[in-house]
Amino acid sequence: MKKGNEQLAVMTGLLIADKPGTFITRHLDWAEMQFGGLVGDRHFGVTSKADVRQPMYPRGTEIMNRRQISIVSEEECEEIAAALGIERVAPEWLGANMALKGLERLTALPRGTRILFPSGAGLVCEGENEPCVHPGKVIAEQTGNPKLAGKFVKAAWNRRGIVASVERPGIVSAGDEVRILFPDEL
Repeated sequence: MKKGNEQLAVMTGLLIADKPGTFITRHLDWAEMQFGGLVGDRHFGVTSKADVRQPMYPRGTEIMNRRQISIVSEEECEEIAAALGIERVAPEWLGANMALKGLERLTALPRGTRILFPSGAGLVCEGENEPCVHPGKVIAEQTGNPKLAGKFVKAAWNRRGIVASVERPGIVSAGDEVRILFPDEL
């Protein structure tokens, strides 16, 4: 929903990846975001080690963590499900930390977009979370259809959501209405 110069959305899911050995996240009612993300989440940390996503650095080099929080939209999850020919794709199957409703083109948000919460907490969009094979394997397991594992990347291209970093710590809750401020509106 548009309101003046900002876009509004609702956080329908707040999730954490805190169980070893699984990519699947679990739902929380609320959490405290810190500089570094959600404490206990597999991606928590102000810094991280360079991997295949940062080929300009030797693998394992300590760099800023720009993947602290992963966000998907309910609308894009529905599009992925339709492309795969299944009833639904749950945000937790994608390893998401947050699911938003009301923002159809979440994945297209430009770097630098701010997502602000009622508590004053804030995230900065660091870019698209490009699809990989891990969620495809989870979707295949959850649906009992092994053929879906190889189809996920294509179905989720430009629909996989974004990664973000914490700009301002604070409490976030499932059901929060969030404000989205685009870089040219700041």
